[in-house]
Parts: sequence; C-alpha cells; structure tokens
Amino acid sequence: MELGIGIGWRPEIADEVEALAGIDWVEAVAENLCADHLPDSLVRLRERGVRVVPHGVALGLGGADRPDPVRLASLAARAELLGTPLVTEHIAFVRAGGPLTASPRLEAGHLLPVPRTRDALDVLCENVRIAQDSLPVPLALENIAALITWPGEELTEGQFLAELVERTGVRLLIDVANLHTNHVNLGQDPAKALDELPVEAIAYVHVAGGVEKNGVWHDTHAHPVTAPVLDVLAELRSRVDPPGVLLERDDAFPPAGELAGELDAIRATLRRAAPPTRGPGAAPGAAPGVGSASASASASASASASASASASASASGEDPCRAVRGGDRPPVAPAPAGTRDRTAVAQAALLSALVAGTPAPEGFDHRRLRVQSRALAAKRADVVAKVAPELPEILGDGYRAAFLAYADGRPMSGGYRRDALDFAEHVLIAGGPADPAARRRLTYWWQDRAGARPPRRGTRLIRAARAVLVGR
Repeated sequence: MELGIGIGWRPEIADEVEALAGIDWVEAVAENLCADHLPDSLVRLRERGVRVVPHGVALGLGGADRPDPVRLASLAARAELLGTPLVTEHIAFVRAGGPLTASPRLEAGHLLPVPRTRDALDVLCENVRIAQDSLPVPLALENIAALITWPGEELTEGQFLAELVERTGVRLLIDVANLHTNHVNLGQDPAKALDELPVEAIAYVHVAGGVEKNGVWHDTHAHPVTAPVLDVLAELRSRVDPPGVLLERDDAFPPAGELAGELDAIRATLRRAAPPTRGPGAAPGAAPGVGSASASASASASASASASASASASASGEDPCRAVRGGDRPPVAPAPAGTRDRTAVAQAALLSALVAGTPAPEGFDHRRLRVQSRALAAKRADVVAKVAPELPEILGDGYRAAFLAYADGRPMSGGYRRDALDFAEHVLIAGGPADPAARRRLTYWWQDRAGARPPRRGTRLIRAARAVLVGR
C-alpha cells in the first residue's frame, strides 16, 4: 500500500495543509476527532482523494492492563468514518496503577517507554492481538522517543520490534526523529536498530523536529527538522523504500512556506539516499517510491513490485495480502501468569515517581527521572492551556508558574479537560486570583464547566463562588 508524502493535519494549520502542493495523505490525532463527523477541512481533503490516517495516542498498548474496549471502539469508529487503510498507535504506556496494583490510577499525559524485557513483550503482544481483533483495518505501531531507560533490559530496540512483528504480524510506524532522540539521550545507535528491525514491515515513517538542551534531546514537534534526523531518514531509505513518509508538527506552527520547505528537504533526502536503480537505461540515483520525482513512475514501480511479491507469495503458498490485511496472523498465547502483575507494579512505581514525587525505583538514573518529571509537568501545562485557553487568558503571566505549582505532587487522574477543571478549582480554593475581576471570570468559567459535579472538597468552593458572584 503506497501512501506517498504526507503531513500531520492539525486544526491550527488546516488551511495551510489544504494549500500545500504534492500532499498525498494526512494523519490526524484520533482522539481529537469526533466519532460521528469530520472537520470541514478533512472532508474537503478526502473529496480530493487525500487519504486520512487516524493516529491514536491514548490506548497505552504497552501498559499492564488489557486495552480498554471503549477506547478501542472509539478508534474503530474513527477508522470507519475516515475509510482509512490503517490505524496507528504507539509502543508505550500512558497510565498505571488501578486494580492490578490496588493503588490509585495515574495518568502520565504522555507516552512512556516500556521495558524491553520478555515480560513486557508478552504483555504487549497480547494487547496488540486484542487491538487487532477489535479494529476494522490493520494496525501499525510507532517506536517512541525516551528520556529514560529501564534497568535490566533484555533486548535492543530493534530486537524488541522484530519479535513483536514476528509474534503478532503488526506493522511498524518508524519515527526517525525518535531514533535520533534515543541516540542522543540513551546512546542507542539508529543504524543498529534499523539493521535489526524488519524493514519490510514498515507501514510508513514519521519525520519531526526537536531541540537539544543541556545534552538532552527533546522531541518537541515544535522545531524544524534537523540535519541529523534527515540523516537517519537517509539510513532508513538506503535499506528500504518506505510506503509513506510524513512530516509531524504539533506546536509553534511556521508559515506554509516553511512547511513546504521541510517537505522538500524530506523528498530530497529520499532521492539522494535511494540505492541506484539497476535496470537498463535507468538514470543514476533514480528510485521508485515516496522519494521519486515522478508520481507515475513511482506508481508503476510499486505495481510491478507488488505483482512480483504476489507471484512469489503465491508460489510459496503464502497469502500475499497478509502483511497488509493482518490476516492469517501467527497465534499469540495470553501473557504467562504473573506477567501482568509484575509489569503493573513496575510501571506504577515509575509513574508514581515521575508525577507524584514518590521515591525513584531502584536502578533508574535519578537525574534523568527529574528531567522526565519536569517534561511531563511542562507538557501538562501546555496541553491544558490548549484545551482551556481561557485559563492563561484569565491568569495572565502567572498561569504557568501557578499550574506547575499545582501539578507538583498532584498526578493527573483523568484527561486534560478534567485536569483544567481541577486546576481552576485549586486556584479558587486557595483564594486566587488576586485580582477580583480575574477571580470572577475564573469562577464563572469553573461553574459553567463543573455542571452538576460536586466539588471534591465539599461545599467550600460553592460558598466561595457564590460570595464572589454576589460581590461579597
């Protein structure tokens, strides 16, 4: 399945994405889409023949719990609505605690790495199979960027991904920016990872920007794509012609011209890194696929390769659609007894140290845990400001410091909208904001969104709100 060159669709740059030339497909964050209708921009793109792939961020397939059926049904509904050829998610955990550990449920609000151990792989494989059986289209999973590494890991990233594919038949979404991040932060060699993973299982590739601060690479998706990330893309292209390559940008959106320039740099990298074509009369350096200068030549080469692969598969008695459809997958046994419990305890201990200030689990780098903890809090502040933009408007320059003080030791137990509501409640109970007009605005905002939900601290907030509203 050829996708071509794509870009991450975000509401903030919807007009720019529609105007970009040479865009074959887009990717949209699944949780940001309604299950029963699409934004007008995506409707127009689909009418032009641009494919839309939903990209999930909340399943937490690497977590100790089995996937939430409600979240799976939601992702399936979006796949049906979009008529997409596949859906994607991450190899990560995003929450921990709960019944398996008899402890409060904690939300990370971010993608955290799973340990590359046999236990974690067993759990992940069963979770992936559950997800595959619940989705109407094939699933592809993305490698994530990490600031920390688990002690006692038994597999490299490439080995972990290779065994995951072998045991489940899942496709891969390879993020070359994340490979670069892990090179800087964890000393992992991108070339070795590419050598070890099954490149033939790649569904498509992500390219994104980041920034280095104090020797730590932050995968921000808010900065231009750097030369080292394009170098990793070239390494990948020298091994395989990926069916699709997509530029991600999630914040600090540049003008359309800069986005177009980054896409051109991606195309140029793919062309330069392509192995020479060996056919008679072929131009030196020419290559089919997403880096090709000619779309028709790309389609022709792709069709020829597909026909050749189908013929080979037919001769061997294999199903030529297996890798695309996900059919005829190898059987996956349930995770062995005790595996989920051990995974749950380990993940809960790590997440609690990151968001609740509990002692760091043994074997972790304490300095890196502090970096990760600050990054999680900063992301919470940024996302809450996006989902509830009235809060930084009301609180002004004091918003960020107030939110970080609130987040310190207060884990997120629900989604970001609930986090915004709890933060506003916290500020009001503490007597803020100091400006009476700002306090009235924040009170109205909280009351309008709290609805019938009683405040978590009894009636104190209701009494305070009434006092503010009547001017006492």
